[in-house]
Amino acid sequence: MPYDERLAERLRAVLEGQQGLTEQRMFGGLAFMVGGHLAVGAGSSGDLIVRVAHDDVAGFLADAGVRPMEMRGRPMSGWLLVSRDAVATDEDLEAWVARGVSYAASLPPKPGKAPG
Repeated sequence: MPYDERLAERLRAVLEGQQGLTEQRMFGGLAFMVGGHLAVGAGSSGDLIVRVAHDDVAGFLADAGVRPMEMRGRPMSGWLLVSRDAVATDEDLEAWVARGVSYAASLPPKPGKAPG
């Protein structure tokens, strides 16, 4: 299943002007990278992919519409899927994008990538 093009466009609008931003197809979706690290993405399931600090995962899972991202049946620590309903408003999407960008920008840039 291809990623949600509308979500990708919404993400582009929120991320416009973000330093060190690149796009890359990943996980069957479209990832938005900051400094070479995935910050957020439009997932193949139609959900928003968000990367957060491992220590913050449990708190975010208490939010409606948020679940751990799984790869081959295994949860990926620090990676969340946020349902379409949970990012229906621009304000909700912006808040989740800010979380992902903040975490990605806190990581050291990957070699050859602009700092985030």
